[in-house]
Amino acid sequence: MSNTDFVLAIEDLTVSFDGFKAVDNLTMYIDKNELRVVIGPNGAGKTTVLDLICGKTKSTSGSIKFRNTELTKLSEHEIVRAGVGRKFQTPSIYENLSVYQNLEVSYPKGRGVWGSLFFKRSEAVVSQVKKIAEEIMLTDFLEMEAALLSHGQKQWLEIGMLLMQDPELLMLDEPVAGMSAKERDQTADLLNKICKNRSVIVIEHDMEFVKKIAHKVTVLHQGKILAEGAMDKVQADEKVIEVYLGH
Repeated sequence: MSNTDFVLAIEDLTVSFDGFKAVDNLTMYIDKNELRVVIGPNGAGKTTVLDLICGKTKSTSGSIKFRNTELTKLSEHEIVRAGVGRKFQTPSIYENLSVYQNLEVSYPKGRGVWGSLFFKRSEAVVSQVKKIAEEIMLTDFLEMEAALLSHGQKQWLEIGMLLMQDPELLMLDEPVAGMSAKERDQTADLLNKICKNRSVIVIEHDMEFVKKIAHKVTVLHQGKILAEGAMDKVQADEKVIEVYLGH
């Protein structure tokens, strides 16, 4: 494959589990600073696609290029280092640490044992923590133990922990599940800000939320792309209506 201007170029991607194709010959391109939402019924292969991009699952065939680097050959660790951040459905924050400490430990320091041994609270870290805390609406909660945050705030903190690493591609799996209406709106604002200088892929079921954030929507069904484009175009697509209402 030739070089590409896309941040992420997925081509002919397939993964089979015991003969079942969870992702079936998928081709998808993500632009720089694009916020793409992937929707589809349960079992459509949405989470598997994120697993393939971040290296948690290995593909059977096909290519995933991130800024022209082939990810299918790299380990999960190397993929993170290349600039891909992923948030899973359940928040993985350090409950007993403060919000500040959670952000601080996420800073990519020296990227190795020596780096972490001699890690000092440098100006760079402090200013990054403050900047990210403001973005994720937790400036007033920096000294609070993470366990005491609301469900929505915990989700924001985890997004903040990923932002500390300044990834060029951020992937979020159902970020507003379980949030209040107000928190969902705030999360939409947050994601719209985040994608000003990075690409974001979101898997989501909440269609009202999708409308507020998506630049482009990809509908997956049985591991294949059923439709792709602007939200209103996708919603009006006969095939999409059938898949969603037929269940």
